[in-house]
Amino acid sequence: MTTGKILVVDDEASVRNLVRSYLVREGYDVIEADNGADALKLARTGHPDLVVLDLMIPEVDGLEVCRILRSEMDVFILMLTARAEEADKLLGLGLGADDYLTKPFSPRELIARVKAILRRGQGGTASTARMVRAGQVEIDSSRHVAMVSGTVLDLTAREFDILSQLASRPGMVFTREKLLELVWGTDFYGDPRVVDVHVAKLRKKLEEDAAHPRYLITVRGVGYKLETGEK
Repeated sequence: MTTGKILVVDDEASVRNLVRSYLVREGYDVIEADNGADALKLARTGHPDLVVLDLMIPEVDGLEVCRILRSEMDVFILMLTARAEEADKLLGLGLGADDYLTKPFSPRELIARVKAILRRGQGGTASTARMVRAGQVEIDSSRHVAMVSGTVLDLTAREFDILSQLASRPGMVFTREKLLELVWGTDFYGDPRVVDVHVAKLRKKLEEDAAHPRYLITVRGVGYKLETGEK
């Protein structure tokens, strides 16, 4: 039986009821909120494994809730939106959402995405080596710690996994599709450009000057690689 706690945030009771019924059927513990302020309180006290978060909610909107949660905790976020515009989707991902679904959605697809996200959180997708070094970049997977030049980086689980994969083969170019497979899993249903968003956030934390990266290099039209930074 599946286990895990999920916070469902939507101001429509019919949507919450539908999502809750499918999640409970799969064995998840579900807590609910119908506005952003209550969602933040429940996330802080209930410690969910994943938040199913609607974009258009009262008091504090979904994007702001996503931003705040990302600044306070490392929880998975699946965003729901009735807006089909690409800007809304990418903005949500840029603030830290792990995936999104556009309304109306299939409950079965939502369950599939929830399972895929939580499965990635159980480990096994990142490099299994205990300590990986690539020049000044060091990754200790046993302690889930990443450092550059001895400074510990404040990374999300997804950023840590991306860096671990790149550092496992310094100088090797990883395509976006390969990183999706290694970090998000073969059953990922979302937008492949989620890789670009997370790499951009990782680069800001890793590099002294993200505009002129020393370590995390973009190979235009191909993908990304991690250089040692040594001349």
